[in-house]
Amino acid sequence: MLEWKLTEEYQTSAGRVSAGRCGEGPDLILAHGWPWSSYSWHRLIPQLAKTYKVHWYDMPGYGQSEKKSDQRTSLDVQGEIFVEMLAHWGINRPTVIAHDFGGATTLRAHLLHGCDFERYVLMNVVAMRPWGSEFFDHVGKHVDAFEGLPSHIHKAIVEAYIQGALVNEIPRIDFENLAAPWLTNEGASSFYRQFALADEKYTAEVEPLFGDIRCPVKIVWGEDDPWIPIERGKELHRLIGQNRFETMSRVGHLPQLESPQTALKAFSDFI
Repeated sequence: MLEWKLTEEYQTSAGRVSAGRCGEGPDLILAHGWPWSSYSWHRLIPQLAKTYKVHWYDMPGYGQSEKKSDQRTSLDVQGEIFVEMLAHWGINRPTVIAHDFGGATTLRAHLLHGCDFERYVLMNVVAMRPWGSEFFDHVGKHVDAFEGLPSHIHKAIVEAYIQGALVNEIPRIDFENLAAPWLTNEGASSFYRQFALADEKYTAEVEPLFGDIRCPVKIVWGEDDPWIPIERGKELHRLIGQNRFETMSRVGHLPQLESPQTALKAFSDFI
């Protein structure tokens, strides 16, 4: 069936990765962000898989992939793992749709590690400074204190954090499945560890190279994004220098779940 499943495992240099794929046609890779997993794409996959062979994976430290205390999962590592996953799948020049941290991950793979893309969609992405928030910075400085929280308080933090990305209600089952990987003991530790590992230097390294992107790019943005303002998307569009930018009205940071059909409409003709 043309649906999201994690049926594959692959041992990467940053730990075991859970992955999946379905459909037939040209290769298309979906790159998720923080604090999400490949599950965030599950409502788009059936439609995309009618035309493409769609690939996805949970980044190390996220979703159903391996989470361990000595694991480095910062954006520099995630860029390298994206390269490894392309090699694992035997893919050259895929179409790529990236969201949030998936933007920085795939930009690093393309601009620093030589991965070529056929077409490239950047949707509400982390790509340029500044990013994060006061809460983001605070947690990163006090990870040990947060890792010791009682489970019910940790759950409340995770759910509040996810809710902060949304301007539209999403199905309750989607909300629960976004939160679930972070609610285990190892998931809780990994959740807070991601704050500590976040560093703007990993986007600073690619910012001067945006004009060197070697494929057609379209930027799509939920115009009411409470995390990354629409102005950031417009500036990214200016720096890349390609005339493809589209806003999604009344949509927040998670278009693929807040308004899946709006997201599909925004990039389907382009890809």
